[in-house]
Amino acid sequence: MRGGTPSTEDFGQRLRLLRTRAGLSQEALSHSAGVSVRALADMERGRTRGPQRRTVQALAEALGLDHDEAAALEASAALGRPRPRTAEGPAAPVTLALPRDIQDFTARDAALTRLRDLARDAGPDRPLVTVVAGQPGLGKTAFAVHAAHRLAPHFPDGQLALDLHGMDAEPTTPRDALARLLGAMGIADSAIPAGTDDRASLWRSLAAGRRLLLLLDNAVDESQVSPLLPASGPSLTLVTSRQALAGLTSVHRCDLALLRREEAVELLTRIVGPERVRAETQAARDLAELCGHLPLAVRIAGQRLLSRPHERLGKLVTRLAAEGRRLDGLQAGSLRVRAAFALSYRQLREESRTFLRRAALAAGADFSPETGALLAGLPYDEAVACAEELTDAGLLQSDPVAERYRFHDLLRLYAAEQVEAEDGPAVRDVALDRTTQWMLSRATAAALHFDVDHDHTTPSADPDPEGAPTGREEARAWLEAERAQWLAALRRAHDTGRHRQVLDTAEAMHWFSDLNQHWEQWVEVFQRSSDSARALGSRREEAAHLNYLAWAHNLCVHDPRSALVAADAAIVAARDSGDGLQEGWALGYAAGALHRLGRTDEAQTRLREAAHCLSSQSSPQARLAELTILNTLGTLLRQIGRAAEALDIHRRSEQICRAGVPGRTDELIALYHAVARQQIGNDLAALERWREAEPPLRQALAAFETAQMPAWAEQARLDLGQVLGALRHPEARETLVAARDALAGLRSPRQDEAATALAALDQDATGI
Repeated sequence: MRGGTPSTEDFGQRLRLLRTRAGLSQEALSHSAGVSVRALADMERGRTRGPQRRTVQALAEALGLDHDEAAALEASAALGRPRPRTAEGPAAPVTLALPRDIQDFTARDAALTRLRDLARDAGPDRPLVTVVAGQPGLGKTAFAVHAAHRLAPHFPDGQLALDLHGMDAEPTTPRDALARLLGAMGIADSAIPAGTDDRASLWRSLAAGRRLLLLLDNAVDESQVSPLLPASGPSLTLVTSRQALAGLTSVHRCDLALLRREEAVELLTRIVGPERVRAETQAARDLAELCGHLPLAVRIAGQRLLSRPHERLGKLVTRLAAEGRRLDGLQAGSLRVRAAFALSYRQLREESRTFLRRAALAAGADFSPETGALLAGLPYDEAVACAEELTDAGLLQSDPVAERYRFHDLLRLYAAEQVEAEDGPAVRDVALDRTTQWMLSRATAAALHFDVDHDHTTPSADPDPEGAPTGREEARAWLEAERAQWLAALRRAHDTGRHRQVLDTAEAMHWFSDLNQHWEQWVEVFQRSSDSARALGSRREEAAHLNYLAWAHNLCVHDPRSALVAADAAIVAARDSGDGLQEGWALGYAAGALHRLGRTDEAQTRLREAAHCLSSQSSPQARLAELTILNTLGTLLRQIGRAAEALDIHRRSEQICRAGVPGRTDELIALYHAVARQQIGNDLAALERWREAEPPLRQALAAFETAQMPAWAEQARLDLGQVLGALRHPEARETLVAARDALAGLRSPRQDEAATALAALDQDATGI
């Protein structure tokens, strides 16, 4: 009993206990309810097991029952009422049997285990609810049906499955759903209450004492599901939905993920048979990749192959590899990936549909709400709301940390199709041009935070000053996060003839690029900017950007031949425009390329020529260029066995740093000083003056780490590790391991040098 209310389902026993609890005799209850004493006695003795609804209501009022108690009394009476008969015979309960299980169901073992553990925990006061949500095609229904069949033995009082038609134009109403559930529990149509609330109360009363498993498939929202959930009793309800149903409280959540590649191949194997997969193992893997590991897509591919027993897997791989035909290829009979996506797409608000399809135009693996807002032509706040709605609908995946979103590959293809179908080329181009303009303006303003020649007191030209990065850290974070977007914008601006904008952005990136020289993209950036300078007929700017391009070929992609071509072209352009600064830089970049090509004597000649060219100029830019050239010349001399001469040149470079460069910040000169110290340490190491070499290398490493310049810091760490190894210092191995791993991550050619130094250290330690 709970609060004195009997738990038994027998109407007579329930009525007698309620009357006794109220302190009423049969005569008193008869008088208050307007029911004869004989009729009341027959009810309590079980002779009348199913009195009419109006009689039960009169008794409930006379007994002073609350809403739930009255509903429970009605439920017990309803069970005893005779069912209407038809010409075919007695009416049977409406059956809501579980759908057929899928015999080739694959994976999801961890999720199934969690559900099994939940089922064991179900108790009288713990009705359990699990929401299975996620994007279209994840196999939510298949999972829930499979789980229901597996868990059926835990719920001997019945398993009910109800499709709520959440993707239909008119989903099942809670009122109709309750009628079907009550019918399945044996309630006659004539005994089912008219109102939704009364139906819900009756359903909860019937479910309260039973171990039921309820599958509510394809729910549209919380308001549809809430009235159907049992309020008490040891039941388990599985709810599947393309929506997150975040408003449902006290529920467990089962967010299905994409299959792993081996799981996708296993599903394919179970459908088409192991022989065909073994015969084309790589094609099976490729097919899983082209399906994006989406269960629905893998199943469709498998069913298609099953219906064509002589078709090779490789043939379907070739067809699906063409992006424009992939969704066409992923259909088998009534199964279509495109149709699954279309169901969800049609349910969206107009703004969210626009956001989804235009977001497919974004570059890179993910995108920000800013990008989505620009492409869709929506205010930022509205774009955020759309992105969240699409995430709840399973059509976008949100980043767990940053406010960024991504598509599943197949969903992106579908969204791109909608751009062509609903927007067309003209609207698409307007969206891309608007985004290009904004992205390049923001990228330029953000990059100027790193430009030592920029007057930082001037107003920002950012397109959204209130939301603009406010310092170097924020600027760097934005430039890194949006790298794919602003690079795509630069390409579009170049290809559509907006050459001044290309040049301005690339010029602003010059100093920022030094901090990220491991980015291979700089070759494309400066190739396009030098092309734009040529298109504008500016030989001076062409020389500068050809120099940037030579730098990128030398240090970012380690292609000295291309670097030499760019540097030689820069020398010609610089001399044509009378720009001695750019001529000096070009001679230096050419020397670097020649050195990497093994043409050491030519490299040394170019470096001395560059140093002479720059020393005759008085600008701050020339002093910084001279520092770079001197450091490079000293490095070359050390590498050809002239370490003492190299040390003298690097000491000269250090003197320039200590004297300072007018108009340049202490932070900038500190970086040049760090380079000089690194080279001085290496010169001393070459002269086997190990103890003298350690301090300048430590100072250089600390400076590069402070400036967050990993490509520079890790090379200094390698140099320090080698010196520590020679000194048999206890930090030597740790330093070399860190340098090796970091240089490998940066794809630096010096990673092999680090590995060799570490191997030599270990060999020396073991005496082998």
